[in-house]
Amino acid sequence: MTTLKEKNQQHLFTITTELDPPKSASSAPTEADVVKVAPYVDAVNIADCPTARLRMSPIALSSIIQSKYNVESIFHLTCRDRNVIGLQAELLGAYALGVRNILTLTGDPPTLGDHPNAKGVFEVDSTGLIEIASSLNEGLDLTGHELGEPTDFYIGTTAGVGEDIEKEVRRLEGKKKAGAQFVQTQPIYDLSQAEEFLKAAKGLDLPILFGIVPLKSWKMANYLNTKVPGIYIPPKVMKAMEEGGRETGLALSRELVQGLMEMGAAGAHLMPVKDMDAVPIIVKGLR
Repeated sequence: MTTLKEKNQQHLFTITTELDPPKSASSAPTEADVVKVAPYVDAVNIADCPTARLRMSPIALSSIIQSKYNVESIFHLTCRDRNVIGLQAELLGAYALGVRNILTLTGDPPTLGDHPNAKGVFEVDSTGLIEIASSLNEGLDLTGHELGEPTDFYIGTTAGVGEDIEKEVRRLEGKKKAGAQFVQTQPIYDLSQAEEFLKAAKGLDLPILFGIVPLKSWKMANYLNTKVPGIYIPPKVMKAMEEGGRETGLALSRELVQGLMEMGAAGAHLMPVKDMDAVPIIVKGLR
């Protein structure tokens, strides 16, 4: 099987999607979602207790998915819940389980989640976590001591595209220097944003997969446009959603994926918000 890393190196357009782990000791709910999307994507992202809410370990779930469904996983790892010893231990364990793709995140504070009295660690931020993963790839722990065997992670990071692009590109420069190898972005709804970002980040030579959250209603579009920093939805899209619903949102998402392919982007990252049936509708027949 050609890996996500190899596909990005070969400049093949890649599609990923994001799954929420269950708040359960059973992986069955997420496995049911994997069955729906596995034939249509190159990898599935597994979140790490998103919005600081308790969920199954993304590493364990990623291992289960890879072994049973022949699709790569990208496990999220946040700096919220572990110190640098714990982060390194998690990474070594993930590699031993065959999980090779990581998305490095600082993480949401516990006060936002379902355990508001839990203590956040945040000994490092996402750039520090990239440095840790990169060091393990070089066969060294964070203190410079040799490992028995090095890792070979494909190290991902995130980026925003809707605000100060120059500032965001400078942040990515620092992350690449730390060892980042690919990027997944916040949602876009305007191809000109993606085009401008690709132009500004061209010198970084990093594969960039642009995020897409399929819209289900005008209410959802209005919320994202007015309440979520960094997301801009053009008036023509708002008008389309005012007149349409989920089907309109899926059609618009499909147009975005097609446009990203045509402009030479590395890929698209679909975040369907508990609507995994949307993924096949958006991507089927595009590649």
